[in-house]
Amino acid sequence: MNTAFEHPEELNYHHLKHFWMIARHRSVTRAAAKLNISQSTLSEHLAELEEWLGESLFDRRGRSLQLTDAGRIALEHAETIFTTGHDLVARFRQSDQKRQRVLRIGAVGPLSKNLQFDFIQPLLADTRTKVVVVAGGLNDLTRQLQDHRLDLVLSNIPVRADQEEDVFNHPLGEVPVFLVGGKKLESVRPTFPEALQNVPLFLPSRQSDVRADFDLILANAGIEPFVHAEVDDMALLRLLALSGEGLALVSKIVVERELQSSKIKFMLRVPGLAEKYYALTVRKRFQNAWLAEIVEAFRARLKELAAN
Repeated sequence: MNTAFEHPEELNYHHLKHFWMIARHRSVTRAAAKLNISQSTLSEHLAELEEWLGESLFDRRGRSLQLTDAGRIALEHAETIFTTGHDLVARFRQSDQKRQRVLRIGAVGPLSKNLQFDFIQPLLADTRTKVVVVAGGLNDLTRQLQDHRLDLVLSNIPVRADQEEDVFNHPLGEVPVFLVGGKKLESVRPTFPEALQNVPLFLPSRQSDVRADFDLILANAGIEPFVHAEVDDMALLRLLALSGEGLALVSKIVVERELQSSKIKFMLRVPGLAEKYYALTVRKRFQNAWLAEIVEAFRARLKELAAN
């Protein structure tokens, strides 16, 4: 029995590091010299790791070593593992004054970049804080949150409790939704929803809760919308609004800066419709006091935006 792997489900990180060194130096001889061990011992450890994985990690062509497909996968994981380990040691060897704290934020793909910026901006004043933002789909970001690769996820979609019991929705607030355009549309009457008859609309995709609520409002009013474009990216939706070729359905925060610069020429509030925003975490409460303060400041920011 291979004593290096007495527990089949557990990886021998000592052997993995030896593979990593061989892969980085592309030579058993150079890796052995760097590790200060014999070449025979290093070759033995590599063979044991390959046996445990059930895959050859190198193609041996004479004295040349070339990574196999399995070897490239193993190297990718090894790089992550040992680089992260190096960062961990470096972080705890720093003094408290120099130690940098990292906040890893996930942002659901369609989420407004303005909203993301407003959340992150207060963090930038602290030079000890490094902010990492990862965009993606809700399911993928939720997995990363559960794996503790993210500290928090910003979303306009809550996670269902019956699907993810260990993920909690922290409401951040809601912002009113408008139909906006880059030019005045003379044919649009200032009443809703009658104003939308035969007017080109740029709408969020049907994955959006706002879109579902908007469709229901129009259906109840007997209005058949003229959907000119359907997108799930708020930045693109904002540009479509500015094109002047129709009206875009967006929350106020998406076009806030355009409102300030008077680029938006037409606005029509959708009565009773607002987009809700959430911070998703794996804990019921924010354990970091500084993060809790950022969240509370952002809630106040959204409340102010909704009131004006």
